Amino acid sequence: MGSNIKDVAKLAGVAPSTVSRVIHDNSRISQATKEKVRHAMDELGYVPNAAASSLAGRTPRTLGLVLPNNPGELFKNPFFINAMRGISVYAQERGYFLLYSFSRDEEDEVQFIRNYINSGWVSGVVLLAARKEDRCVEYLKSVDFPFVLIGHAEDPLSTCWVDNDNFQAMYQVVTYLIEKGHRKIGFLGGPETFRVTQDRYNGYIQALNGRGFPIDEKLIFMGDDFSEEAGEKGGGILLGESLPDAIVTTDDQLAFGLLKHMEGNGIKGVDVTGFNNTVRGIYQKPGLTSVDINADLLGERAAELLIKLLETEESERKDINPNHYLVETMLIRRDTA
Repeated sequence: MGSNIKDVAKLAGVAPSTVSRVIHDNSRISQATKEKVRHAMDELGYVPNAAASSLAGRTPRTLGLVLPNNPGELFKNPFFINAMRGISVYAQERGYFLLYSFSRDEEDEVQFIRNYINSGWVSGVVLLAARKEDRCVEYLKSVDFPFVLIGHAEDPLSTCWVDNDNFQAMYQVVTYLIEKGHRKIGFLGGPETFRVTQDRYNGYIQALNGRGFPIDEKLIFMGDDFSEEAGEKGGGILLGESLPDAIVTTDDQLAFGLLKHMEGNGIKGVDVTGFNNTVRGIYQKPGLTSVDINADLLGERAAELLIKLLETEESERKDINPNHYLVETMLIRRDTA
């Protein structure tokens, strides 16, 4: 197996990001460091990707985006489209381009990141989802490569991240339903491995606990993904044994599937809420009550933080302040709740 940037960095005693800058002949890297890195490259027989080598003399002004979806699912969920639009607008205004990849699973995502770094095509990475024990975050930290996470970081002090206060947003949704008179409120979430699911679930639990309402496990369902199909399946389970007053979901796609199940089975009188405030929710009948998470601004703030990282001296990056942004949410009330 051939050597890679990480091997060169280890032998030279520098960060992998420094090796990448030497490959591109970055003027901020001292001549002594360049010679040390090039000597390590020669010793290991490491040859940079030809496309990356053609960029020599300048740092690539390209941001790599890692999307946790296959192409078919990606375009069904407008969150990613809106976040990418925010990233694109901000990046383009500052002379940066985008390179993005789809993935089937977390292993795919890590491999795409390796390819991004080893090819020298990108100068930084945006991750569009956060997981518990996130392998992408762990890898990027291990090779000291600039990145920003859209989602709540497990180590928020040492990671640049952008998110909503998902705990508080769901807490407010459940509070709103309780104030409407609902007492039996179900929860329909996406995969438990995603931090966004956990944060919204915790907000749901706390809102009920805070008012002394019991937690009924029969009214809680976690889907395998955030798809409409998962919403239909969840609806069949949550509405199969007993009829709740209302069901909160963690994504509009889940809510659409739930509403489809209700319509197909003649179920009425159950309030439903979503998250993301997608266009479909505005125009469908009945209109979906949903939390607007301002996905465009999430993307814009992520691009802003990453470009700030890239344009800050490497030795000063750990002192970037703020290292995160919280984007406000708003409950948009329509027909379903």
